[in-house]
Amino acid sequence: MVGIVIASHGEFAKGILQSGEMIFGKQEKVAAVTFMPNEGPDDLRKHLDAAIASFASDDEVLFLIDLWGGSPFNQSNAIYEEHKDKMAIVTGLNLPMLIEAYSSRSNLNSAHEIAAHILVEARAGVRTKPEELTPKAAAPKAKAAIIPQGDGQAKISLARLDSRLLHGQVATAWSKSVNPTRIIVVSDNVAKDQLRKSLITEAAPPGIKANVIPIDKMIKIWHDPRFGNERFLLLFETAEDVARAVDGGVDIPELNIGSLAHSDGKTMINNVLAVDQKDVDTFEHLRDKGVKFDVRKVPSDDSKDMLALIKKAGFKLDDSKEKK
Repeated sequence: MVGIVIASHGEFAKGILQSGEMIFGKQEKVAAVTFMPNEGPDDLRKHLDAAIASFASDDEVLFLIDLWGGSPFNQSNAIYEEHKDKMAIVTGLNLPMLIEAYSSRSNLNSAHEIAAHILVEARAGVRTKPEELTPKAAAPKAKAAIIPQGDGQAKISLARLDSRLLHGQVATAWSKSVNPTRIIVVSDNVAKDQLRKSLITEAAPPGIKANVIPIDKMIKIWHDPRFGNERFLLLFETAEDVARAVDGGVDIPELNIGSLAHSDGKTMINNVLAVDQKDVDTFEHLRDKGVKFDVRKVPSDDSKDMLALIKKAGFKLDDSKEKK
């Protein structure tokens, strides 16, 4: 029997598991994985690994995920890439999808077969009254390479520092808020890592082009007037990468800061930001270059003062250089 992992932001996975049991009865080899606000990607990966370990070692696995591009998808996709022959992922989790997955396990023996089969029922479960409000389905557009088409200066809808790079908060809340034409992950490390590059570009929301490029290429693109029609949402993994782009002439007047992963030697300055002295020095450098900081995970959050958080954590800043 194919094992099913239901994964979501928050308690949704547990709730829909309970709803499915009310309708179809309790099921074997089904695990719910929740990604809570106080957890990071490593925590989520451990939950997913534990869920898979609860099945038999030779079981195929079907992931039913709430949101394409969110952290549950990204971490499940990383696992899938290592076991493509025996795993499948379906996003847009809804109750008809889950019930059809339960039902189809009795006569379909592979995760791929079930994934293909349940799409019809999942889509049919999304209906409207009046019925004429339902639009005709359109084929998704393929991701495109960076091809210059304009004449002038490109615009930055948002520049964000986030060690998780492209995930649910960016793919949904921020992209809808700032309406970019293209999401660009600017990172030498990711650009050289074909697996990470593939996982990130696959997580892009429908209708928005996505690319992963090294920092030097971003600098060249910024100075190329042929990109004047573009509105970029730039994603950086480290403060140092931001500084290299700014020093290269990329005009980033404001830097949104979402998360900075903790590692040895780093200090947590709030529940999602960890820095060391090298990071602090880089933020000072960016400040002195005229960059303002906006600490917000999602657009609806109140903005926090990054430098105030750094000071409160005990780091020293040279306020004499702060631009008024």
